[in-house]
Amino acid sequence: MEQKGVQLDRETFSCSICLDLLKDPVALPCGHNYCMECIKVHWDGQDGTGVYSCPQCMKTFIPRPVLVKNTMLAALVEELKKTGLQAAPADHCYAGPEDVACDFCTGRKLKAVKSCLVCLASYCEKHLQPHYDAATFKKHKLVNPSKKLQENICSLHDEVMKMFCRTDRQIICYLCSVEEHKDHDTVSAAAERTERQRELEGSRGNVQQKIQDRQKDVKLLQQEVEDINQSAEKTLECSEKLFTQLMRHLQERSRDAKQEVRSQQETQVSRVKELQEKLEQEIAELKRKDAELEQLSHTEDHNEFLHNYPSVSALSEPTDSSSIHIRPLTYFQDVTAAVSEVRDKLQQVLDEEWKKISVSVKEVDVLLSQPEPKTRAGFLRYSQEITLDPNTAYRYLLLSDGNRKVTGMNQNQSYSDHPDRFSRCYQVLSRESLTGHCYFEVEMRGRGRMRERGGVDVAVAYKNINRTGSWMESGFGCNNNSWSLNCSKNRFWFNNIETPVSGPPSSRVGVYLDHSAGTLSFYSVSETMTLLHRVQTTFTQPLHAGLWFVSVGDSAEFCKLK
Repeated sequence: MEQKGVQLDRETFSCSICLDLLKDPVALPCGHNYCMECIKVHWDGQDGTGVYSCPQCMKTFIPRPVLVKNTMLAALVEELKKTGLQAAPADHCYAGPEDVACDFCTGRKLKAVKSCLVCLASYCEKHLQPHYDAATFKKHKLVNPSKKLQENICSLHDEVMKMFCRTDRQIICYLCSVEEHKDHDTVSAAAERTERQRELEGSRGNVQQKIQDRQKDVKLLQQEVEDINQSAEKTLECSEKLFTQLMRHLQERSRDAKQEVRSQQETQVSRVKELQEKLEQEIAELKRKDAELEQLSHTEDHNEFLHNYPSVSALSEPTDSSSIHIRPLTYFQDVTAAVSEVRDKLQQVLDEEWKKISVSVKEVDVLLSQPEPKTRAGFLRYSQEITLDPNTAYRYLLLSDGNRKVTGMNQNQSYSDHPDRFSRCYQVLSRESLTGHCYFEVEMRGRGRMRERGGVDVAVAYKNINRTGSWMESGFGCNNNSWSLNCSKNRFWFNNIETPVSGPPSSRVGVYLDHSAGTLSFYSVSETMTLLHRVQTTFTQPLHAGLWFVSVGDSAEFCKLK
């Protein structure tokens, strides 16, 4: 409490102009005290007006008051100085090069805490006090300290600019509104601010709504990251389990093959050894017989020789040696060849299926879809070369030009049987699958004259589309596995539902696919790109480009775009 009292005395005996203890204090008729030199300097600046005012209460005096030193107040100040309690403002309170300085401080200026848009002056805490105390300043507009107060002064009339010209969209003073801007739409700056403030609130509402939307998007993306990670981990776990099962199955088959070879090895070796033992027994018997014959040959008694010869010369039935075939190192070659064939087939299957696995992995795309191009040059950035798969072509369709062109014929083209071939519809599918962003163009020639649809259909379809059913089952656009645009009749078909297409018939059609976004667009291609029809759906498999037409002589070709 004592320190607070000392602080109060210090403020009481300080000059509100220099904020230091009073030097040669003088009292004005209004009762406020100043250093004699400070108030002289202040009034010297008002000499041209003939009216002199108090810096604190702004009370005016005419004529200029005669200043007389207040000896009692001076004695009190001197006593206060002796106590050693005089304190200067801290360095951080003074205005630096980047700060707004108080316009009323003399000597070293303090930082301004507020600027007045009416007075066009900036004030420190001390010099600002009259704006809070005196009724005269109650309507003044105080703002944060500003170095741009002079920008509110009209350069032509030296007046405060309080008007706004809506015609020229600039701030002006009142004299400007009756002179240079006389016939313009002018209002007060406050009125214009009020209107713009309403617009600002609306803009803020829009911005805040966008912030909320983006925050929701961020949360969705965060959830998407979690889902991707979970899905990837689950897929890796399942894939490793499946590959482990596959390798285990291969190992089991390897063991089975080994056991069968070993078993057959033992069986055949046993048979060979059995035959070998039999032959060795025959050899021993023949050697014994040879010894008897040799002994008989030395018999001198003719009668004895003739008597014993029949029994000694008789031989047992020998083993048939013609059934023995020696095939060195070739006994199990067929097994090796069979295993090699299995390996080649399995490797081929794995290579082909791996492409599907790789495509499926690359189809995972959670990024926001790119906006659809507006120009042909933009579409061409996604161009994909398309070739037709001969194994899918109907027998009366002729493929040519590197399988990019197909023509309707009146003769069977003698294609070999294949499970992928369309058997009842004049259709063909592309060899390439379509995923991600891709674009292709089809050029058609001839006039369609088949049934009510006629002409050529440009389509995309899943690979598992029916190949053997009637046109109601396997025709492009007649089921939920394909989407088809009939180019001569300007009709779009999906699931056998017909949708009219705007725009003139076109002989060149561009097809743009954004697989992950589920967007399929058909364009008429000329000097400009004219949208014919757009589909928004969810694609669950890779797509293939397709053509459907039956008019003899009509042709369609997938264009080279690169």
